[in-house]
Amino acid sequence: MSESAVETRLLDAAAQELAARREAWRRVDVDERIALIDELSRGFARIAARWAESVLELEGLDPERPEAGEEWLVGPYLVLRYLHCLRRALVGVRDTGRPRIPGPITTRPDGQVVARVFPETIWDRLFYPGVAAEVWMHPHVTLDDLPRTQARCYHDLESPGRTCLVLGGGNVSSIGPLDALTKLFLDDRVVLFKLHPVNSFLAPLFEEAMAPLIDRGFLRIVVGGVAEGAHLCRHPLVDEIHVTGAEETYLAIVFGTGEDGARRRAEGRPLIEKPVTGELGNVSPVLVVPGAWSRRDLAYQATNIVSMLVNNAGFNCNAARVIVQHAGWSGRSALLDAIRHRLAATPTRRAYYPGAFERHRTFVEAHPEAERFGDPASDELPWTLIPGVPSDARDEICFEVEAFCGLVAETTLEAPDVESYLQRAVAFCNDTLYGSLNVTLVVDRETARHPRLGRAVERAVADLRYGTVCVNHWAALGFALGITPWGAYPGNEPHAPGSGIGVVHNALMFEEVEKAVIRTRFRAFPYPPWFVDHRSAHRLCAELTEFEARPSWARLPRVTWHALRA
Repeated sequence: MSESAVETRLLDAAAQELAARREAWRRVDVDERIALIDELSRGFARIAARWAESVLELEGLDPERPEAGEEWLVGPYLVLRYLHCLRRALVGVRDTGRPRIPGPITTRPDGQVVARVFPETIWDRLFYPGVAAEVWMHPHVTLDDLPRTQARCYHDLESPGRTCLVLGGGNVSSIGPLDALTKLFLDDRVVLFKLHPVNSFLAPLFEEAMAPLIDRGFLRIVVGGVAEGAHLCRHPLVDEIHVTGAEETYLAIVFGTGEDGARRRAEGRPLIEKPVTGELGNVSPVLVVPGAWSRRDLAYQATNIVSMLVNNAGFNCNAARVIVQHAGWSGRSALLDAIRHRLAATPTRRAYYPGAFERHRTFVEAHPEAERFGDPASDELPWTLIPGVPSDARDEICFEVEAFCGLVAETTLEAPDVESYLQRAVAFCNDTLYGSLNVTLVVDRETARHPRLGRAVERAVADLRYGTVCVNHWAALGFALGITPWGAYPGNEPHAPGSGIGVVHNALMFEEVEKAVIRTRFRAFPYPPWFVDHRSAHRLCAELTEFEARPSWARLPRVTWHALRA
């Protein structure tokens, strides 16, 4: 028997085993699920160091260098944090029928319901000072409706069990486990989790950590490439699919490829008649609000923006892609110079993700004025800045295509004042840039507190059509917090999925969300561990992971020590 035939038989067996356990998962009560969460937390704590070390090897990072901290942070730390969020949510479901909302529930002037969801715990307040997160509901949701939009699957006793195929992302190692946990505990599905070929080496570690689910037949983990993924997507025992990847991948799943796929898409004739959700990337904007910034402010925000780019060598769907500035702002050139300085000071990274060199070449051929920084080795790419891209350019690659490497563009908008600029910037982001996943606004404290300008900033926050709007720091916080929903702004359709359909994470189990809004300080303290020049990030992020595995006051001094040595 050929190797491919053996692989197909293994995939079929996994689908059959899950199908046999769909109804059993539906019958697992909340107390049992809480116990499973506790077992999973212990499992992921056991593999945390091996997980981080394995990904550092892939990315060519020295575990004794500060940049190694990011793989602790975006790997085991995020999964352990999410498991704690899920546990608290399930305790709420057990005790009151729904997760407890930790903050006030209010309405905006237009009646839109807003729930403050973060900070949730004393640890949140200590580790994320000055960070607050809200979930804005769909406009049709009322205050009276809100409780009924939480944890619906835990009140639906009639729907049959279903199998969800989770096609994990290859860039961030926690994406797949987080998506699998979302589908299991929020959507009540058994899960067939296929790792991406880039990080399929993690399969044995994930099988070890998630053994409590695997042993009971509620989860299967498989590996493979395009052929194996296509086989599973078409499998009759797979009821729905969730994918993290490019829009092209989603369209290939739903409609097929080539001329036939394009024709099916145009005619609205999908190849598969099953729900397909996904998170599909973004040309992520950083919208800079003019203000009276000091030299230190400029240096700090340059580091902030560069950190949004260079994390994971730029292979993030939420990486900074287009910096939007007021053409007349006196600080524009100084901010660009500070960004150049920080890029030049940042070591280049291995371009480990497939297609990176070709994508980078396509952008710089379209923009020969692109500025390159660093001294890359043969398996690395230079950090790249394309300044001054005309905002009215037609068919502009920087606006319409996600670079997915260490490249960022900058554009400017003409406007007579800050309020007009913000209106134009919101329209530019909403209508010109590809995607609706996440956006960052950078605004200093004085501008935000100014009566007239502050109102303009709040209008911008409300009018931006993005799944996550973050004020002053990287919108990837919306991915990391776990308690906030992560996904595209609602309204996309299978024939035009944009940044995706549906949300994940969302530990409070809201069913009718419009977007998450996260607010942070203009200059954070302690220094954020994801900042590219954090001097002890590798120590701090390892300690944070250890703390998240076993939170206690006794562990706090070690975290504090490394946090203050930034």
